[in-house]
Amino acid sequence: MTSNLRPTVALCAALSLCALLAVPANFPALGGDARLTLAVFALATCAWIGTPIDDTYIALGAGLALTVTGVISSDTLFGTLGDSTVWLLICAFVLAAAVARTGLAGRAAAFLVSGARTVRQLVHLTTAALVVTAFAVPATSGRAALALPVFLALAKALAGRTRLVVTLALLFPTVILLSAVATLIGAGAHLITVSVLWEATGERIGFTEWLLLGLPLAVASSHLAAETVLVTTTRRADRADAVRITPRDIQRHSDRPVTGPWAHEEKRCALLLATVVVLWCSEPLHRVPPAVVALIGAVVAASPALGTVRLKDALKTVPWSLLLFMAATMAMGVALSDSGAASWLVAGLPAGVSPAVFLTVVVTVSTAAHLVLQSRSARSSVLVPLVIAAAAGAGVNPAAAALASTAAAGFCHTLPASAKPVALFSDLPGTPTYTPRDLLRLSAVLAPLTAALVWLFAVAVWPLLGVPVTR
Repeated sequence: MTSNLRPTVALCAALSLCALLAVPANFPALGGDARLTLAVFALATCAWIGTPIDDTYIALGAGLALTVTGVISSDTLFGTLGDSTVWLLICAFVLAAAVARTGLAGRAAAFLVSGARTVRQLVHLTTAALVVTAFAVPATSGRAALALPVFLALAKALAGRTRLVVTLALLFPTVILLSAVATLIGAGAHLITVSVLWEATGERIGFTEWLLLGLPLAVASSHLAAETVLVTTTRRADRADAVRITPRDIQRHSDRPVTGPWAHEEKRCALLLATVVVLWCSEPLHRVPPAVVALIGAVVAASPALGTVRLKDALKTVPWSLLLFMAATMAMGVALSDSGAASWLVAGLPAGVSPAVFLTVVVTVSTAAHLVLQSRSARSSVLVPLVIAAAAGAGVNPAAAALASTAAAGFCHTLPASAKPVALFSDLPGTPTYTPRDLLRLSAVLAPLTAALVWLFAVAVWPLLGVPVTR
C-alpha cells in the first residue's frame, strides 16, 4: 500500500465505523459510553497510522475527547501522570544521564570487545553488552544514542572490513530493540501494559516479576538475533578472519578514559547504579516500591556532594513527550475497559479456541503490528486492552496474553522507519551501514524466529516462573 493511499484507507475505515456507531439501532448491546470510546479510539488509531501528526498530540486529543464527553473523569485523565510507572521512568532517565556523563559505557565496551578474537565472539560479546544496558538506560532510543559512539569507534577500528561493519550496524539496533523486554523500564510500552493490566484485572506486575520473566527471553532472543544477523550479512570467509580490537582503538574515539584507574565520580556512579539495580531486584525482600528506589537514586545522582550530573541537565534528557503519550494512552485503556467497549469488541470471537492457538494469533498479530503502527507504545495501547479482554473470554491468563503481545510487539525491524534505533543506525555519514534490502532480508528470517520464541516462552517457560497459560 502506497504512502498516499494508506491515510485515505485508514480515514475511510474510521469514518465508516463512526457512522455505524452513530446509529442507535446498530449494535444494540453497545452502550453510549462504549460507542463514544470506540469512535475516539478508531479516529486516534487512524491518525496514528495515516497522518504525520505527532503521536502524543493525537493521544492527548483522544484523552481530552473522552474526558469532555464524560466517558472518563478528569481525575482519571490527569491521575495517570501521577502513576508510579511514570515516576519510575522519569527517575530512570535521571540515573541514565548520570551514567552517560561519567563515561562508564566506554569502559564497559572496551572491557568486553577487547576480548574478542573471532567475528562470532565479537558479535556475541557486543550483544551481551547491549543486553546489560537495558538495566542502566531506559527506553530504546536512549540506549541507541548511548551505544552509537561505541559503534562508530568499532567501525573505525574495523575500517576496510565493510561487511563486518554493516553487520555491527544492523546488530546494534536489533539487539537494543529485542533486549528491551529484559526490564520494566526497557520501553514505554511495558509501563502501558502494566498499567492496563492493573486497571483491567487488578493484577500488578512489578519490576522483579518483569525481570524474572523478561530477562531470559531478552537473552535468548538477542543472541538468536545476533546469530541471524551474522549469518545473513556475512560470508563464511568474513567469519573465518580473525579480529582484534584493543582498548586503544576505543580510546581514539572517546573523550573519557576507557582504561586505567577509575575517577571518583565513576566509582560513585557505578556504586549507585549497582545499588539501585540490586534494590529493584530485591523488592520482595524490602517492599520498597521501584519508583521510590528510583527517586532515591535520582536524588543522589543529582546531589551537589555525591552526584555526577546537575538535576536540570538530567531533566532535559527526560522524554516528556513520551510520558504525556503514556499517560494519555493509559487513560484510553481505562476507557476501553470501563465502558465495556473492549469486551464488546472481542465478544464475537469464536468460542472453544485452545490457549495455544489463541496465543499464536496474539503473537502473530503483535509481531506484524509494526507494519501499521510504527510507535511501540501505540501498538501496546491498541492491542493490550483488546488482548486482555479476549483472553478472559478464551480462558487464557490475561497476564500471559498481555506479556506475550508486548514482547512480540518489540519486533520492529522491517523498515528504517519502523523504530527510532533502526532509523538512527541506517543513516551514518562516512560509515558503512545497512540498506532497506538488508532489513527486509533479516526481517524475513528473524520475524518468524522471534515470534516462535515468544510463543514458546508463553506456553512452556513462563508457566514455570509463575505465569500459567490458563486462569
